Amino acid sequence: MPIVEKLDQYGKGAWIAFAVLGFIVFWPLGLATLAFLFWSGRMGCGYAGDRYEHRMNRLQDKMDRMRERMAGREGRGFGGFGGWGREPSSGNRAFDEYRGETLRRLEEEQREFQDFLGRLRMARDKAEFDQFMTERRSQRPTPPSPPSAQPDAA
Repeated sequence: MPIVEKLDQYGKGAWIAFAVLGFIVFWPLGLATLAFLFWSGRMGCGYAGDRYEHRMNRLQDKMDRMRERMAGREGRGFGGFGGWGREPSSGNRAFDEYRGETLRRLEEEQREFQDFLGRLRMARDKAEFDQFMTERRSQRPTPPSPPSAQPDAA
């Protein structure tokens, strides 16, 4: 589609102008253009491929930064009030134990979920690769086999 490539070169402004022009000329054309823009992800909304994966990666990065900050604070002792080199105390040992166990359990579940996502991505990639190879094999013409030499029976 040469018009799509040309509008992509000019950017979002060209797409918006094309949609407005489509509404002016014939409103279903403008509506179809808008639907195409949202569906293809050209406007940054609508269906956008691996959006969930992107969000999970952002969440993981935030958790890692928070963990690093907490690790840095443990050595300083939270302003002199918490335990030196350990988690801050709420004053209730039962709650502190519950919180520590819950945090350990959540971190374990997070690791298991990350492993699951990795296996899921690997399975998806393998399925796509297998499909590609199957299509490639079916498209490739088989070369004619060379004629075999028949020994003369004398």
